[in-house]
Amino acid sequence: MPRAWSEKRERQYEHIKDSQLERGSSQDEAEEIAARTVNKTRAQEGESDEASRTSTEDRSPSERGGERSHSGAQGRTKEQLYQDAKRHGIEGRSDMDKEELKDAVEDR
Repeated sequence: MPRAWSEKRERQYEHIKDSQLERGSSQDEAEEIAARTVNKTRAQEGESDEASRTSTEDRSPSERGGERSHSGAQGRTKEQLYQDAKRHGIEGRSDMDKEELKDAVEDR
């Protein structure tokens, strides 16, 4: 976690990361989700030097309640599923549609 974060943001990061790990996320994924959430909150509260328009104009992560997370209505994108299939060495992934990729990755 970056040193520019306040103690409050560091505690927030650890809490989010621990929650993600409890939900079964990998260490890397939990760290990424926690860092993105904290950075977005910092941007919305004017604590960061730079912020994208979507970070400052969008609803906060706590308001969204994870509705855009991978477990949301649409789940992971086809590209994310393709990259997972590639990591797992699934043959024929180039010809698969999103649903086939999802099934192949879940079968692993």
